[in-house]
Amino acid sequence: MSNRSKLEKFSDNLHFENVFENISFSNPQLIAGIDRIVNYKSIWKSDYFKNDNPIIMELACGRGEYCIGLSRLFPNINLIGVDIKGARIWKGASESLKQRIDRIAFVRSKIELIHHFFGIGEVDEIWITFPDPFPRPSKSNKRLVSKYFLDIYSNILKKNALVHLKTDDLNLYEFGINSILENDCFELVYKSDNIYQKELFHEALQIKTYYERMHLDKGKTIKYLQAKYIG
Repeated sequence: MSNRSKLEKFSDNLHFENVFENISFSNPQLIAGIDRIVNYKSIWKSDYFKNDNPIIMELACGRGEYCIGLSRLFPNINLIGVDIKGARIWKGASESLKQRIDRIAFVRSKIELIHHFFGIGEVDEIWITFPDPFPRPSKSNKRLVSKYFLDIYSNILKKNALVHLKTDDLNLYEFGINSILENDCFELVYKSDNIYQKELFHEALQIKTYYERMHLDKGKTIKYLQAKYIG
């Protein structure tokens, strides 16, 4: 199954019960299966997960490695991975189904649209792990810790919710610190430019994605920051 082509993976996603897709930037709605429109905004817990557990979101989730890792560490949370790449989401979605983890859903969408799919205060925590750093200054607005994205997160985060950034990129790490310090709605809780120099600050930092292992093999240090949404 892992040798499936991109087209086969896209087709599989249409039949996965844990995958929802937005196919139009100008018409932000989620589709389940081939053509069934669904709207879980503000009711993900009650109508999809059917529990009252906190919702943890992984943005730019790629293969969903952090979603799966978090589900193993914390059995009483719901997880939603968001990414625009359908072939990457396929990996996490198929693995979740294989392992019968029913507390994980995947949303294939541009992250700019998430406030259309989640209600005010609906998300309890956000993880951003090894996102594209967009190193060119002209692309800084696309960085997932820019003011533009922090303002989007403000629409869906519960008060005192945490936002985590884990990256190997020093420029993105420093940019994230400055973005948070300049934003009155967020408070910087913790930062480290080398998380493995001492005891891990957060238990979930032990989860290593494919990209993190690759960066570590190249001798790179892993950076981390944690911010709180204070409203």
